[in-house]
Amino acid sequence: MKTKIVRGIIKLTAKPTGFVEVEGRDDDIIVFEEGLNCALNKDEVEVEIIGKSYDKQKGVVKKIIKRNKIRFVGTLKKTPSGFIFLPDDFKFYRYIDIVGIAASAKSYGEPKDGIKALVEINDWHNPALNPTGKIIEIIGEKGLHETEMRSILVDKGIVYDFPPEVEAEAQKVSRGVLDTSGRKDFRSITTFTIDPKDAKDFDDALSFEIVNENIYRIGVHIADVSHFVRPGTALDAEARRRAFSVYLVDRTIPMLPEILSNDLCSLNPNVDRLTFSAVFDIEKASGKILSRWFGKTIINSKKRFTYEEAQEILNTTPSPTLPQRERESNPPLRGGQGEVFVQELSELDRIAKIYREENKKNGAIEFETDEVRFELDPTGKPLRVYKKERLDTMKMIEEWMLLANREVAKFISQKLGKKGRASIFRIHDTPNKERMEELAIFVRALGHDLRIQNGEVTAKDLNLMLSKLEGHASESLVRTAAVRAMAKAIYSTKNIGHFGLAFEYYTHFTSPIRRYPDLMIHRILEKNLTGEKIAQNEMAKFQKICDEASEKEVAASQAERESIRYKQVEFMQEKVGQEFDGVISGVTEWGIYVEEPSTKAEGMVRLKNMTDDSYSLDEKNYRVVGFRSKKKLSLGDKVRVCLLSADIARKTLDFKIVA
Repeated sequence: MKTKIVRGIIKLTAKPTGFVEVEGRDDDIIVFEEGLNCALNKDEVEVEIIGKSYDKQKGVVKKIIKRNKIRFVGTLKKTPSGFIFLPDDFKFYRYIDIVGIAASAKSYGEPKDGIKALVEINDWHNPALNPTGKIIEIIGEKGLHETEMRSILVDKGIVYDFPPEVEAEAQKVSRGVLDTSGRKDFRSITTFTIDPKDAKDFDDALSFEIVNENIYRIGVHIADVSHFVRPGTALDAEARRRAFSVYLVDRTIPMLPEILSNDLCSLNPNVDRLTFSAVFDIEKASGKILSRWFGKTIINSKKRFTYEEAQEILNTTPSPTLPQRERESNPPLRGGQGEVFVQELSELDRIAKIYREENKKNGAIEFETDEVRFELDPTGKPLRVYKKERLDTMKMIEEWMLLANREVAKFISQKLGKKGRASIFRIHDTPNKERMEELAIFVRALGHDLRIQNGEVTAKDLNLMLSKLEGHASESLVRTAAVRAMAKAIYSTKNIGHFGLAFEYYTHFTSPIRRYPDLMIHRILEKNLTGEKIAQNEMAKFQKICDEASEKEVAASQAERESIRYKQVEFMQEKVGQEFDGVISGVTEWGIYVEEPSTKAEGMVRLKNMTDDSYSLDEKNYRVVGFRSKKKLSLGDKVRVCLLSADIARKTLDFKIVA
């Protein structure tokens, strides 16, 4: 009988059991611990199929083709024979024997029992033995806020400190003379920024000008980072390496040194700043774009608004549009915080709402999931966890940024024509049919309906379903599930459009302080405006940048989520024994996941701890059912739970259902 060998990515559970995903196969291959042969989570492996188990084909790992990662964050433990290392990753099913320490790690201090560190595996080929590794970095004492935040960054390969040569170059740039030649001057035009209250870098501003009684001129002004960060410099290489600013619960790890990100490039109020702008002449009544202009500019922001300040003005404005005579006779209103741009904010908000409705009609999907924020004390301890409120001013800024991004992408594409794709696009593929069918089943289990034909779902039908869920207990669950079922937006030189936004052309232009692809688009746009040709051999370079940025974006997003999860568990740690109202957010063969709505903290009710009955999983209907009582606990049900434990090391919560 011929041996069947397949290749794929192995994904491990905590048991550990592996499931190998093979391209072109609908089912995965199960691999039990004895057959892992040193394979780790997400390694690329060759597997020999040896039979069946649990209605799945069973296999053993024959060869590890490529390790997913060899560096891990965890805790050092001293033993009589030396140090061992316990990885934080609960899917890492062995400990590591420490056999050395890198020279670079010695500057961090001596290894000690209970210290968190970064360790690199240097050898593991024999499953009968533990892997061996060396210490790359000593992070700090386990459990301390600073240690745990840095651990998250180190684990994701996110660089914290800037190299000395990059800082030196940034200092040199900041001391240079500001060259304003060849720029359109917007300094006399009403311009302001609207950002989160804790923001330090302001990379976008809006200007508002009345052309005549029927036409507004709206400018979207973006920090001209490309003026300061030039190709071939240490600054540019470091920005490309980082690709994104990373936002944890308590800090920002910027893409650029702070002297640039928070000062020279940031559109701070009442100082001249260099910008790259998209300026639109817009019909007042309809919001129709009559003309567009792109180019280098100089602005002077008159006001720095927080979202809350701008929202307060909108909430207290009696009319969205001031009468013509008032516009002509009255200067901007004055308030305790300085100039209050009532008309400008009102009209920008009104037109943004027109665009939002138009986009929705064209198929844009309204994915608004709940986000949590933390109030921390000086030591980093969470005092309060709360859901971020979605204000109209946030949606307003989003719409104007979407407009600028879309129109820049459209302009560049029109300039390129059929000759080539020498640009960077933000693309979002149509949903995978299998995932959409799973989503439809999931939604039906919650008592809702999602229209689906041959595995395909239209944006219109998705929006219809989501709109019917507003205010429903399961709204958050379904929105989260829908987001997870969608393809991930990525960067690419090949434009296929953006399904989620329903845009034929889309790119990222509006955040060059915190996203490297935006900086690249600024350079590409400038070349298109000046008539400088982009060589076709640059396509490969652009695609490599796209691939790097898409990968770094995932790491940044994971780091943010992990920091949130850590602080949620830390917050709940002091509430062990207390009862909470919750919603069942997931069901598995080993337990029920319950989410506490106010903090969005999720924990598990283990089936083995449910003593009132013996429960089993009804996978098809997303519920567990009691053997004797026939009691059903289904996805989306409201339950009363008691918090049994909070494991901050594993970032897990354990609940018990009390009602």
